[in-house]
Amino acid sequence: MSVMKRLSLVFKAKANKALDKAEDPREVLDYSYQKQLQMLQQVRRGVADVATSRKRVELQINGLNQQSEKLTQQAQKAIEMNREDLAREALTRKSGLTQQVNDLNTQLATLQGEEEKLTLAQQRLQAKVESFRTKKETIKATYTAAEAQTRINEAVSGIGEEMGDVGMAMQRAEDKTLEMQARAGAVDELLSSGALDDLTAGPSDDITRQLDALSSTNDVEAELAALKGLSAPQKTQALPEADSSVIDVPSNEKQAEQ
Repeated sequence: MSVMKRLSLVFKAKANKALDKAEDPREVLDYSYQKQLQMLQQVRRGVADVATSRKRVELQINGLNQQSEKLTQQAQKAIEMNREDLAREALTRKSGLTQQVNDLNTQLATLQGEEEKLTLAQQRLQAKVESFRTKKETIKATYTAAEAQTRINEAVSGIGEEMGDVGMAMQRAEDKTLEMQARAGAVDELLSSGALDDLTAGPSDDITRQLDALSSTNDVEAELAALKGLSAPQKTQALPEADSSVIDVPSNEKQAEQ
């Protein structure tokens, strides 16, 4: 398969998919119904045109018959007046009119046949249009109900586009909340450990923090001693007594001792 054929196939496939997505069966049915109404209207106009032609031919036949009857009367009068030539002329004209009447009768029969066919076709088409309209409304109602049910199911299951966006927004909000909570906890730990300076704290807070840390250490020692069965934490080993000879006693204190 050549590249151009593959491009054409891909384009047709994507165009078909886009058309299927944009197509609304209800709009297609309404459009088809309108086209059928237009066809029915054209058939009605055709029936009316044929009926008009038939009526025009009937009027022409009636007029020719009246002229033929008049020529017959004129021929009789001419015979009564011994004017055979005039009677012959009148009968000759009557013969011509009779031929025209026969031709018009043939056309009239053809028009009547066409009119009957068109009338029958109009009735059949009108019945089909009415049946299509009823079926169209039923299909539209069914499609609308199915569409609503699908949207409801998608909303309930959360797979719809709108509910999917809402679910993703909630997930992002929860993620950001957890991130902010973790960040706040980490900053508190860093401030407590002294890794970060509290710019709003006073200068005594550092001493307080050290005392708190020392108190915490003593608490740990006390609890450890209690676990070992001791009544009190092990005291810190006393320092050996200093050699008084080594210590330099002030002179005023020596005089007081003497």
